[in-house]
Amino acid sequence: MNRFAFELSSYTLKTFSGFSKASIKISGKHNIPDGSVIFTANHFTRIETIFLPFHIHNITKKEIWSLAAAELFDVPVLKGALNNLGAVSTKDPHRDELILRTLLSGDVQWIIFPEGMMVKNKKLIKRDQFALSDEREAKRPHTGAAIVALRCEFYRERLRRMKELNESEFDRLVNVFEIEDSDQVLNQETHIVPVNITYYPASPKENILSKIAQIVMKEPSKRVMDELMTEGSMLFSNVDINIRFGEPVNIKGYLNDPYIESMLTVKRKIKLDVDTNAKQILKQFSIKIMENYMSSVYSMTSFNYDHVLACILKHFPYREDGIDIYEFKCKVCFAILWLVSNKTYFVSDNFQENQIHLLTDDRFKRFADFFVIAENTNVIKIKDGKIFKDQTKFITRSNFHTIRIENPILVMANEVEPVRKVEKFLKEVAQKSRDEIMSLVKDKLLEKINVDFSRDYNEHYIEGESKKKRIGKPIFLKHKTQSAGVLLIHGYMAAPEEMKTFAHYLHEKSFTVYVPRLKGHGTAPEDLAKTSYEQWIESAEEAYVVLKHSCKKIIVGGFSTGAGLALELSTRLGDIQAVFAVAPPMRLNDLGSYFVPAIDAWNSMIKKIHLDTIAKEFIENNPENPHINYLRNPIAGIHQLEKLMDQLEPKLKNINKPTLVVQSRKDPVVNPKGTLKLFEQIGSEIKEYYIFDYECHGILIGEGAKRIYKAIENFIRQWV
Repeated sequence: MNRFAFELSSYTLKTFSGFSKASIKISGKHNIPDGSVIFTANHFTRIETIFLPFHIHNITKKEIWSLAAAELFDVPVLKGALNNLGAVSTKDPHRDELILRTLLSGDVQWIIFPEGMMVKNKKLIKRDQFALSDEREAKRPHTGAAIVALRCEFYRERLRRMKELNESEFDRLVNVFEIEDSDQVLNQETHIVPVNITYYPASPKENILSKIAQIVMKEPSKRVMDELMTEGSMLFSNVDINIRFGEPVNIKGYLNDPYIESMLTVKRKIKLDVDTNAKQILKQFSIKIMENYMSSVYSMTSFNYDHVLACILKHFPYREDGIDIYEFKCKVCFAILWLVSNKTYFVSDNFQENQIHLLTDDRFKRFADFFVIAENTNVIKIKDGKIFKDQTKFITRSNFHTIRIENPILVMANEVEPVRKVEKFLKEVAQKSRDEIMSLVKDKLLEKINVDFSRDYNEHYIEGESKKKRIGKPIFLKHKTQSAGVLLIHGYMAAPEEMKTFAHYLHEKSFTVYVPRLKGHGTAPEDLAKTSYEQWIESAEEAYVVLKHSCKKIIVGGFSTGAGLALELSTRLGDIQAVFAVAPPMRLNDLGSYFVPAIDAWNSMIKKIHLDTIAKEFIENNPENPHINYLRNPIAGIHQLEKLMDQLEPKLKNINKPTLVVQSRKDPVVNPKGTLKLFEQIGSEIKEYYIFDYECHGILIGEGAKRIYKAIENFIRQWV
């Protein structure tokens, strides 16, 4: 191997990676030991034989060589790059000697793909054991990596023994293996490090490579298009690639056998490779080691949306009248929440974010994109809000070389199988009844909401400043009728306590009521300072879904910033009956003299353009309800208020639900003129504007509040 060529190829790859749209995340670097290391990785695409050595080299600073399928060397474009990157053909007659010699020194580390081929269908389990199925047969993964590792550690230990027992045999072995530094060899050990590579999304797409092929080749075969669309998507689409290194398998312990021990110690020259007993023993050990690292490789799969959606669709019981889309979404959401909270399995970084969008507007198109693929490959048809699936797509054998473009949904589902407990769990979720999953989702959300609040409160509690925990605790008042539910959203720097009196009023009037805690509230100003308005929306959405799973009809309303959030929800969510907004601000400038110091401070901070500084800046706040509201206003929070208002204004015309806007004529915080402008921009044909002659902002608390309650109640009753 030409070291200069290796470095040059690595530099070329680094340059090329700048053109690739793939996002690569590497985890578990600490699991890579020094010494003789073989990396065993799963194999789905050809490009793994190129980018994996590059990234491991960046970590270990050692030359990384790999075994690559012989067919790759038949592709002229790849052959030169593979040779320069240290790839050796699986059919190279000298491969075993080369691997052993370079591995023993520890100067070169190796990558071996134990599957021995690209597993295009990701079908890895047969009769409860690892088996790879292609068009011809099902076969066990290769044990070559384990055999090489055992031989390497055997000869290392024999060198150690012979140095003491037979110097001439020691010298002979040093010459055979071309060892330059025997102390380095003797001070190291051999390990196998399992590596998992997970792609998301992993479905093939049209890309520059496939388009060029269609121009250059008159009729490219399906196999060619499968490979170009898959490989090209990995390079030129926004694909997340997770590379995870698992705990190393120490090989030395596997040599603890009486016969092997005798061969290590005997002074005469031995031939390990031709000794029948030794070969049989090492073969048995190699199978155990292979099962070990294969299990580790696939247990590190980073579960993503493709896996969960495909597996639940696969196991969803057949229904002649179709699968309800919302029920399907609930099962997916519940499964993801369970995977995250379980903390036993590796999951996509996307799963660590709030998943409530799955049950509201699918704004990140997790379902939409999946459904497009499933429909285009005839796995499903969608009609009248129902999914009609072709179950034969999950049981009929597909062409191994074209399955990635002909049935990618099955490929996604297959990747879950090796992690049997996850596959079993997803199957159980898929087979639950609608009523059961609706209840489970509601309970899981309520559990999450309580856990989130306790964590945030404990992390940000400030002695003498933070309010009692009950002030920020969400309020859920269930009525036995459960026919209509009201979502009440509190204001900026406030807490659910702000809406408590109104909530109990509505509950007494036979409504189920939920008052959520907006993220960053009910804890401490520092918490609010690092919270985004999108997280406030997510808090409101979680409460909305809880109500949706509790009541037949939902009314959404809020106060001040909470009113803005209520209006925002009504621009997107179709099954809201009506919306009411009490003192909703239109623009930042509509916040009156009460907020002038905060706005001035925000404008001043903008000039500095230092977001870290902004996050640490607070101004004094003198609220009408100091027992509820924060006494310090984070400047970063003002920025989020502005962003919320800016994104809401152009969407007001999309509101088509009956709408009530309520305002105090002498509100010292929200300018009534701004509220009127907001009202005029609302698109609903049915809308009402009430103005009360009060002098305070918090008109839902204290004297005169019941007049407002009654007015809102009368409005609500028209629509439930």
